[in-house]
Amino acid sequence: MNLDFDNAFTERTPRIVNAAKLHRSKERKKAGKFIIEGENAVDAAVSTGAATDIFVTEAAAQRFDYILSAAGYMDVYVHPITDKAARHLSDTATTTGLFALCKPVLWSAGKILAGKPRLVSVPVLTSEPGNAGTLIRTSDAMGADGVIFAGETVDPLGCKVARASAGSLFHVPVAREQNIKDVLGQLRKSGMQILATAADGEVDLAEADLTQPTAWLFGNEAHGLGELLEEADVRVRIPIRGRAESLNLATAASICLYESAQALNSSGA
Repeated sequence: MNLDFDNAFTERTPRIVNAAKLHRSKERKKAGKFIIEGENAVDAAVSTGAATDIFVTEAAAQRFDYILSAAGYMDVYVHPITDKAARHLSDTATTTGLFALCKPVLWSAGKILAGKPRLVSVPVLTSEPGNAGTLIRTSDAMGADGVIFAGETVDPLGCKVARASAGSLFHVPVAREQNIKDVLGQLRKSGMQILATAADGEVDLAEADLTQPTAWLFGNEAHGLGELLEEADVRVRIPIRGRAESLNLATAASICLYESAQALNSSGA
């Protein structure tokens, strides 16, 4: 793909100015688009048809030429930009020089559950973008059928979340619902059992029945699930063999989803 970098967009070009605004949730909602950065995220956005525009520096165009070639087949507009424009678009200290504007990809909880899922992640009040993205990535890797962010959570379409998901945001259905009680009600109505981890849970993870359709509640990084623990059908302990006091959110989620995926695959459910 031949791009005219002699006339590349600068940081003052209106398209760049407007794209940079998409780092704010309010602007994403207003524009009906979101911005992502990096090889994995942009590649996934292009291959799934979510990307509408790509912004790329000259160095990045050489490095990621295979993505730009795919973009040409997918009718994605590719715009050359200056290095300074890339720094203006980026929310990291060191930019990759590769960005994409995307159409919203969020599902509703109802649409996810209508597909009769076997395994769903339900991060509750998740506030850290890195953890949110990691939960999406882990859920995708473990074959979960969806991720439903419940409550006042970080925006899954934020650039940091998309980057941490390493492209999985475009591969696994993701929803965001503010009403936690409504999410729990929909889960029960769909016939899923609701499990949550707790240090004093009544059942060890190895003893829990994971052969039936399961929704895992994962609590806030700092405060956990609090009173919502009582909403779970079963509270599950993850045994800690060493001297660590606890597991962080992403690690606990990885263990639970892996065990669920193993049990569901073994049972043929």
